[in-house]
Amino acid sequence: MRGNLVKIAFIGGSGLYEIAGIKNIIERNVDTPFGRPSDKITTGEINGVNCAFLPRHGRGHTLNPSEINQRANIYALKSLGVGQIVSFTACGSLKKEMKPRDFVIPDQVFDKTKNRPSTFFEKGIVAHVSMAYPFCNGIRDLIRQIVDELGIKHHFGGTYVCIEGPQFSTKAESEANRQAGFSIVGMTLFPEAKLAREAEMCYANISLVTDFDVWKEGEEVTNDAVASVVAANLASSKRVIESLVVKLSEREIKCSCGSSLKTSFMTPSDKIAQNPYYKNVSLLIDKYFKL
Repeated sequence: MRGNLVKIAFIGGSGLYEIAGIKNIIERNVDTPFGRPSDKITTGEINGVNCAFLPRHGRGHTLNPSEINQRANIYALKSLGVGQIVSFTACGSLKKEMKPRDFVIPDQVFDKTKNRPSTFFEKGIVAHVSMAYPFCNGIRDLIRQIVDELGIKHHFGGTYVCIEGPQFSTKAESEANRQAGFSIVGMTLFPEAKLAREAEMCYANISLVTDFDVWKEGEEVTNDAVASVVAANLASSKRVIESLVVKLSEREIKCSCGSSLKTSFMTPSDKIAQNPYYKNVSLLIDKYFKL
């Protein structure tokens, strides 16, 4: 065992609803000021390292992308002590060189969602965190190292465009996203990445290409096609997790993810102190205000 705290978490996307090989499992029901997360959070050990796992869509895939309570998911993981998150998402490719079964480690995200609460800070407490670089590059480098070692075909860098869904894109939308230079398209990465930044957590993503969206004639995305490729990607995902969890536990954290709120507050501290909403975000900001 490498300590008792759960500092590392994995969030599973379509098809990844549990982690094989995790030991000493505890299923945790976690309440948050923002409601309940997608499902119970599984905590346990992989290769002697304490970690947590949360299925983003719930076991059995019962939540569509717009229904996921992303604030509760991130807050719940933060409350367990998690400081590093690696998320897995299924995605469609917008580039011919990014083929089904390839892994993509994006470095940028473009948000086209419309109906999702995307911040913890509201109701009189205002903070503006930087999202210029939405992922922790320290974790991204570790992911690249692991997939290189495992011989998994991957692409390091690219822009994930996040659409609202749950419908797949139209041909016109898919072509517009290609012309904009986006690399992959999915429905779940935002506001998850934004909320992880607000919670001062290191966060990176592995996107698993399942299809060519709808731009490639004769190979338009279908649920059946996605399911078959997801199944093939699961074995590779398991291998990545088993190796990555050890690297994350040994990582010397030098990034600024853990202090992203330090200069982000616009609301004066006296007004924050008087605001009843403070209790909802105290877990995230107590270290700055200590009210």
